[in-house]
Amino acid sequence: MLKKVRIAVIHNYLILLWKMVDMRTIVFTLFFSFICFFSSGQSFQMSENSIVKDSSGKTYSFETWRNLYWKGHEIRPVDPNNPKTEFLLIKLSDEELEKKLSGFPKPRESSSFKTGEKIKNFTTSDIEGTNIDLKNLEGKIVLLNFWFVNCAPCRIEMPDLNDLVDNFKTNKEIVFISIALDDKKSLENFLKTSPFEYKIINDGGNIAAQYGVGSYPTHVVLNKEGKVFFHTSGLAMNTIYWLKKSIKELLNQENKTSSD
Repeated sequence: MLKKVRIAVIHNYLILLWKMVDMRTIVFTLFFSFICFFSSGQSFQMSENSIVKDSSGKTYSFETWRNLYWKGHEIRPVDPNNPKTEFLLIKLSDEELEKKLSGFPKPRESSSFKTGEKIKNFTTSDIEGTNIDLKNLEGKIVLLNFWFVNCAPCRIEMPDLNDLVDNFKTNKEIVFISIALDDKKSLENFLKTSPFEYKIINDGGNIAAQYGVGSYPTHVVLNKEGKVFFHTSGLAMNTIYWLKKSIKELLNQENKTSSD
């Protein structure tokens, strides 16, 4: 009991730290650490002020090209011999994008979960008042997302998580649940401008503490037996790719079993 209290206190302290730190600084540091080009012996480090255009000559704002890059678009220097070059934004085909993302290292695993292990149950209600009992969801593929409103990496990947939900919206055997640390009012205010298609559990600090989650965002994919199939913590460009890949693999396993 004392251990759980200590973990809950640590969670509250982490939230406070995130609120105190300049979130733009954190995001820029993380983001620009990924965008560094080497061509013809030249090094190109992009910044918020970099000029990025597409093949038609349209110029994109920093936030727009950053999000497109994160979704898998490529950015290349127009003039590799000019350190102050402009950059070209290139949209990849679905096949090219999948090949690119599959070539990246697998996102780092969370220290809070173990593949193949059945996780502890939790019972609560979501922000709409609907009861959620994890044990009752056995027989379905369940995706869990641990996050909070002031977590900038959590917000960056949210549009792609919405796309993931939309991709599988016709399959009732897949359940998407987000466990937010924030209270109901804070979430409702946030969701007015930033919709999130997962089922949302508010005040989820105790659930996060139950699993020892201390890094955000954290994702977990559970198979139909309630066992961990995939898990990861932190921000990675190919997180959504691996979530989708995990879902497809589990569905394929089920189809193969039923055909046998």
